Amino acid sequence: MAEIRTRISLKIGPNSDIPAEMVSFRDLISDKEHVALVLGQADTLQKVPLVRIHSECLTGDVFHSSRCDCGEQLDEAIALMAAEGGVIIYLRQEGRGIGLYNKIDAYKLQSEGMNTYQANNHLGFGDDLRDFTEAGQMLEALNIHHLKLLTNNDLKVKALTDYGLKVAEVISTSTFIKEDNVDYLKAKISDAGHKLTLD
Repeated sequence: MAEIRTRISLKIGPNSDIPAEMVSFRDLISDKEHVALVLGQADTLQKVPLVRIHSECLTGDVFHSSRCDCGEQLDEAIALMAAEGGVIIYLRQEGRGIGLYNKIDAYKLQSEGMNTYQANNHLGFGDDLRDFTEAGQMLEALNIHHLKLLTNNDLKVKALTDYGLKVAEVISTSTFIKEDNVDYLKAKISDAGHKLTLD
């Protein structure tokens, strides 16, 4: 069973003005350094908190790449939780689990006409190598068993439900369309069944 290792208060957001708590864990099933960001008052977690499972995306989260919508989804989650509280589970699973360098290789293949899933397959990887079991471990360590999930991805709902947590409500993320990510968003809908609307 995973346990909390360290909790530290800090401020986050574009202006570093949103109070949060960063939590690290021990005894996760992998050796990856996943963290949770807890926003809002302590009693938030005693109710049915809003949860976002977010996989690390250096290109989107840090450098605001035009090729994906990851950074915008993370910013949206932080803004929502700054207002009503919640937990962001930040998983170190870059490139749907293939790693940063392989993701850059996949970007090159996408520039040559493949979609994101075709590129991963061409490199010898499955469509999505992420494992959300550790998200369940982390939520359990935070004593969260009943939650609302901010996602467009049914795989995350299934993973938490299979783990034994109760997902009371699924709240869709917004659709963030940019000039270079339309094909990426279309592939998420057609190949992975993400619930996105492209208007």
